[in-house]
Formats: sequence, C-alpha cells, structure tokens
Amino acid sequence: MAGMSLLMRSVVPVWILSILAIVAVGVFVSPEMYLVFFPVVLGLALVLTFGIQLLVPVRKGFVNRVSASLGGAVVILAVATAVLAPLAFAAGAKL
Repeated sequence: MAGMSLLMRSVVPVWILSILAIVAVGVFVSPEMYLVFFPVVLGLALVLTFGIQLLVPVRKGFVNRVSASLGGAVVILAVATAVLAPLAFAAGAKL
C-alpha cells in the first residue's frame, strides 16, 4: 500500500468492511430482518470512517476522504438492498 494515495488508504478499508458486514448480515440474519440491519451497517461505516480519519495526521482533504468513504458505503448498501430486499419481502418483511 506504499504507492496508494492517502485518500485510497483511508477509504478502501471502510468499503471492504462495509462489504464484509453486508455479507455477514446476509449469512447470519434471517431474511425478514435484512432491512433492519442495513442502517446498522451504515452506522458502523460512519463510526469507522471517523475513527480512521482521527488516525490520519493530515487535515487537508478531510471532507473529501469522509465523502468518499461514506459515499462508497452508501453505494454498497444500495446494491445490497437491491439484491436482498426482494428476499426480505418474500420472507415477510414489512416497511
């Protein structure tokens, strides 16, 4: 990771952990509860984003790094919702 920019080094871990959290929700949570746990994953991404940014000693680009981290996490969750929401509704989930 020596050649990666600071933006990518602080953003990609949030994306990877968001994907892992969505996979964990898909594997360990009953289908009717998928939509309940997606906001929890987004909250985890938010906390993780700010935790990583606290460890980064560079102030310049903070807003860009946070926006990229959370924007990517939202896209990941949108894709997961498109995939898992039909399963949740088929299992009896209600809005």
